[in-house]
Amino acid sequence: MEVSNISQSDAIETNILVIRLSAMGDVGMTVPVLRTFRATYPDVKLTVLTRKFFEPMFSNIENLEVYHADVDNTHKGILGLTRLSSELSKLRISAVADLHNVLRSNVLKTLLSLRGIKVVQIDKGRAEKKALTRSERKVFKQLKTTHQRYADVFKKLGYPIDLATHQFPEKQSLTTEILSLTQKNSTKKWLGIAPFAQYESKTYPLELMVEVIETLDKENNFEIFLFGGGKKETDILNNIGSKYKNVINVVGKLSFKEELRLINNLDAMISMDSGNAHLAAMYGVPTVTLWGVTHPFTGFMPFGQPMKYAILPDLTKYDLIPTSIYGNKVPPNYEKVMHTIQPETVIKTINSII
Repeated sequence: MEVSNISQSDAIETNILVIRLSAMGDVGMTVPVLRTFRATYPDVKLTVLTRKFFEPMFSNIENLEVYHADVDNTHKGILGLTRLSSELSKLRISAVADLHNVLRSNVLKTLLSLRGIKVVQIDKGRAEKKALTRSERKVFKQLKTTHQRYADVFKKLGYPIDLATHQFPEKQSLTTEILSLTQKNSTKKWLGIAPFAQYESKTYPLELMVEVIETLDKENNFEIFLFGGGKKETDILNNIGSKYKNVINVVGKLSFKEELRLINNLDAMISMDSGNAHLAAMYGVPTVTLWGVTHPFTGFMPFGQPMKYAILPDLTKYDLIPTSIYGNKVPPNYEKVMHTIQPETVIKTINSII
């Protein structure tokens, strides 16, 4: 369905279903793209199909609704996805932008296509990524960003958008729950640190991260908020937070919606190549990322962040990097690549930003 020249009266009735079910960082990367779409096509409705937990990410985008995909229960399996497609058909979907392109969304693609709805799926660039991550005949070059791959889907639907026109929203107001964690009336800058990632291969060694935290705490210029999740991570972060006067672990103390409000108000974030980097970047927060066996060339650099904010290991010593897209493939003797990132480098980078 070609819709780039539709009239305003037709556009009001247009409803594009956007599919991105997981993971948190990938969902977060859709936000700047959808903001840009909204500014470009204000009369076109967007319905985002994702997990209920992620809904707060989209709270400040007008004319956008979130439809909850309960893929663990109600919408599980073929029968559940058939039920989901029937539910979605009642929303008068005009077209589908599949930004996920996995088995679940492929099933939905088939079911919705049978109802006469046009579906365009993301081109993940698998061949290019394989060439970038293989050990022999590696093609080491910057690939298209995931944000642009998302934008390309809308272009194929007839809605070209220019991500260079994106504008970040105003900072959200702070709740009493957030303020209760802070040093009230402090003139210190707010720094977030998210020290964990899905894989150890792209997680900065904890002892080195503690050096970073200890030094920044002594400088007494920052209020430092620690982000993470899960019992093991929470226990570690509670232990770290208890040792320093300017450090607080926010895990378990705020809802996800409130965590996003806090992140929105940070002056900077330190993160791995992980979800929290994308949550900070979607609000325009300067985000310093630490990379292990992955690399920004794969297209997962946080939105709008300059390459100088990406701190890489010694690529001369570890010249097979990137060895994988997600950090799940680690060649022999590559287990300690992040030990080549010195705490002083991280500290210097943060102090140069704020």
